[in-house]
Amino acid sequence: MKSEETKHPHRGRFLKILLSVLILTAGCFLIWTADYYHADDTAKAVLAQDATIERRGNLTILPADNADAALIFYPGAKVEAVSYLPLLEKIRTRTGLTCILVRMPLNLAFFDINAADAVEKEFPQITAWYMGGHSLGGAMASAYASMHADRIRGLLLLGAYIYGSYPSAKTLTVYGTFNSDLEKNITYTDNIVKIEGGNHAQFGNYGRQKGDPDAAISADQQQEITAEAFAAFLARQ
Repeated sequence: MKSEETKHPHRGRFLKILLSVLILTAGCFLIWTADYYHADDTAKAVLAQDATIERRGNLTILPADNADAALIFYPGAKVEAVSYLPLLEKIRTRTGLTCILVRMPLNLAFFDINAADAVEKEFPQITAWYMGGHSLGGAMASAYASMHADRIRGLLLLGAYIYGSYPSAKTLTVYGTFNSDLEKNITYTDNIVKIEGGNHAQFGNYGRQKGDPDAAISADQQQEITAEAFAAFLARQ
């Protein structure tokens, strides 16, 4: 009795070609994700020197004293999560929020948009939740906030814009003047901070990003302005 491959030789060849293409595509994707932006020495120093920081699985936690409010932060695409520790340390200092940084699978937030679900369950003492993120992480944080607007009190978007239906009145959008191409996607006018001389990459500490112009201010300055703007935004809520 003839096998299916013998009866349909073209189908067998097609399946082999399809499998080869899928394997090649997966291999190329893994190679692409393996080439990511690493945290610089400034970010690594925060992790090494701040004894209050806790690492728990895919989370890096910057606790605030007696805080019942927290910010969950999603990193940008292909960026090592701890690159955002200098920024989050500033945000914690100025807002009193516990900051919880999520390391994403393959450093891509779209692989775990709902990571915040597990974070919220792990910290039942937190009663007020905020979402934030940079670039792709901001888009995915925005998507999550849109799906859970009943329990997310506010949203911080850095080098990103609202993706979904989360209220702009409860969103702070921050970007640099050297990242002005973002403006064409911003269809709202509430709570927008444009940092003069800032660029896309300097919300984190991972060096230059391909296609991103050099900033006219330091990463420390850009992050200080961001933290101060977020503190002022929360005070108005």
